[in-house]
Amino acid sequence: MSADQRTTAETAGPPGPPDAGGPPHSPVNWPVFAGTAGIVVGFALWAMLLPAQADSVISATVSWIAESFGWYYVLTAGVVVVFVVVVALSRLGRVRLGPDHAVPQFSMFTWSAMLFAAGIGVDLMFFATSGPATNLLTPPDLPPMSDEAARMAPLWTIFHYGIPGWAMYALMGMAFGLFAYRYHMPLSIRSAIAPIFGRRVHGGIGHAAEIGATVGTIFGIAVSLGIGVVFLNAGLALILDVPVTTGVQIALMALAVGITIISTVSGVDKGIRRLSELNVYLAVVILLWVLVTGRTTDLLNALVQNIGDFFASFPSMMMRTFAYTDGTAAYPAEQWMSDWTLFFWAWWIAWAPFVSLFLARISRGRTLREFVLGVLLIPFAFIMLWVSIMGNAAIGLFRDGDDALLQEAVTAPEAGFFSLLQQFPGAAFLIGLAVFTGLFFYVTSADSGSLIMANMTSKGSVEDSDGAPWLRITWAVITGLLTLSMLFIDGVYTLQKATVIVGLPLSVLVYLVMISLWRVLHSESLAMDSRTASLPHVLSGRVRDANSRATWRQRLARRMHFATAKQAAAYVDREVSPALSEVAAELREHGADVDVTRGTHPESGVPWVDLTVRFPGQTDFKYQVYPVAYPVPSFAGSLSAAQDTYVQLEVFSAKGSRGRDVMGYSREQLCANILDDYEAHLAFMTMTGDDSLLAARIDAEAPEVWTDADHSPATDALPTVALQTTNPETEGARP
Repeated sequence: MSADQRTTAETAGPPGPPDAGGPPHSPVNWPVFAGTAGIVVGFALWAMLLPAQADSVISATVSWIAESFGWYYVLTAGVVVVFVVVVALSRLGRVRLGPDHAVPQFSMFTWSAMLFAAGIGVDLMFFATSGPATNLLTPPDLPPMSDEAARMAPLWTIFHYGIPGWAMYALMGMAFGLFAYRYHMPLSIRSAIAPIFGRRVHGGIGHAAEIGATVGTIFGIAVSLGIGVVFLNAGLALILDVPVTTGVQIALMALAVGITIISTVSGVDKGIRRLSELNVYLAVVILLWVLVTGRTTDLLNALVQNIGDFFASFPSMMMRTFAYTDGTAAYPAEQWMSDWTLFFWAWWIAWAPFVSLFLARISRGRTLREFVLGVLLIPFAFIMLWVSIMGNAAIGLFRDGDDALLQEAVTAPEAGFFSLLQQFPGAAFLIGLAVFTGLFFYVTSADSGSLIMANMTSKGSVEDSDGAPWLRITWAVITGLLTLSMLFIDGVYTLQKATVIVGLPLSVLVYLVMISLWRVLHSESLAMDSRTASLPHVLSGRVRDANSRATWRQRLARRMHFATAKQAAAYVDREVSPALSEVAAELREHGADVDVTRGTHPESGVPWVDLTVRFPGQTDFKYQVYPVAYPVPSFAGSLSAAQDTYVQLEVFSAKGSRGRDVMGYSREQLCANILDDYEAHLAFMTMTGDDSLLAARIDAEAPEVWTDADHSPATDALPTVALQTTNPETEGARP
């Protein structure tokens, strides 16, 4: 669960600095920054100045949590898995992480590659050997070194790195994506709990949530960096005879902080992301090397069985608390739960805000179904391959009698991985490759970690803007300080214990996010139902005298017409603006609070018109006719050679385009179309009842200009329309 590639290929962010044409850096949120920094620095100083006391208190607290709340961690992970799967498989899976018209920024292949990269980290290299070794030598509920223990050993590691953890990322990613890209709120933790607390998220409640999330994140990052430190130290000891000492580890930590500072001040973020991409390829090379030069047939047999065993055993593993198992006297089942399951669940919870931010930013435009299934399965596929092949390669040596390797993998896992690689042809090259891969993972973890923590302690923005460079530097230094303080006590194991402690209060945030998502998705479900409920009224309003209906020739002409920007602009002036003004005037006669506003497309200059009916404390009604550019289709005949782009006048709500083009409608038809949507909106508010107050809690404004609506890359080639006339009634005037 490293940061590593979790910012890999983050083409969607971070944006460039202000002088590079990107959005300006977000201002610092001083209460969140000061609160988080105070907690983390205070904890680090306590651990460095009073290490014995810190170790005693941390160990006692973890023991109490394991004894009293082990069931709670297990239940929470199970609830999250069920929640995200139900959302994905229900009709709500069609809801997009963005407006209704949004399309994914990245192709399926590119997006999958980014998710794939997110599943790789130095910690995975660390635990791929030590996890199966520990579960073989000291299984919680089986005889040590037995055939059944060998079968289950890699499965537990796959389980701890697998679907439950990624479900937590999917949960938080859904929250980030929906509230930021669909409901037009800042990309922040407080936005995810706004449906519960309303405007109070801008005060102490929001500060507390973001402080908790940032503290959890920094502890999660510190664990990965601590693992990276000892892992690199062990690798360098083999290839360069570097001593395994605290001094070397301090130097490695200083290296990560230094590279982060260089990245921040010199703008080499793109280079860091390229390193992240390289990490993926190097990891694949190591994996294939072990598979091809090792016991290929045995490893493939084990992989196939591991896949079957995992999915067959997953439900029981998910809820396993070992309530009827004592384990061995030397290693009780309760201790195993604390060291593995509880630690991993807390680690995943701590990482969730960090990783989910990245997942949301690369997934804008995806449906919830695509997002959840992709996040659950794509990274997990590589994790299963890595753990199965590496873990079973080690297990094969263990069962052949290599007790020294087994003991080393359990007691010194950072060295155990490299000792495993020594058993394969070309060991020197393979170990060197693993060291470089671990180094790249380590560096990108520190860099991306400081970036995300700077964002989390800055004021949220509807733009994907980042925190100031000095803030990134500060967090890089503080993270290094925390990691070093833990290494002074008991190394990685102390970091693991601290993460278990931090994960307990953070789990409350997980439940709050689930409640928020349920409220919002329930509202989305009612919105779907409202359109069906209003259909009889819509159809009854279509009854006309036969002579008033459009002829089939008019229908055909409208369908085969591909309007230019000039034609669309003229139609808006001639029909759309008057129609919206007439409806607005009639609504005012009935006491409605109505605004009609007008503007122009930022590139083509084609006007748009927006009618908004405000309902205090409830969801506003928005009907906007907005120009959207499309490439001229091939079936347009000779027109396709005459122009590259045509314009549709689409109806937009607060959640994006409805997908219907009103170009060519008569004024009467336009008025009827507005009323169709208005009746559906009234039905929605009737169905929601008190839940309609959700809009007041979210407190976000829909945009008037949609910068992501055009489907043609040639919008800048459209001739700009010079508007000649202006209708005063459409300029936002209210009686």
